[in-house]
Amino acid sequence: MMNVDEVVHSYVEDIKASEEYQDYVYEKEKVKRFPELKAQIDAYRRRNFEIQTSPDIAYEAVERFENEYAQFRENPLVADFLAAELAFCRLMQMLSLKVTEELDFE
Repeated sequence: MMNVDEVVHSYVEDIKASEEYQDYVYEKEKVKRFPELKAQIDAYRRRNFEIQTSPDIAYEAVERFENEYAQFRENPLVADFLAAELAFCRLMQMLSLKVTEELDFE
């Protein structure tokens, strides 16, 4: 029987082979060629995270944030990276939910 470390290693390798992960890595590498743009993307992601995790989310704050970054997100490098990151995050969420459900973890 495989031990947990071997299974985890295999699981991680399967994730790395997924289309979502491959796309994410590809887009991440493209963005890294533009350090200033990468810094702007990181700032956008930080602000987005702060807004989403704020205990009292104001619709106006979300709308202001979206309007402020609308043109920024139209940049194909930004849009492609954010889309790839979102797809990979959704894959990881789905995998985590499946593991949790199978283990009957409440």
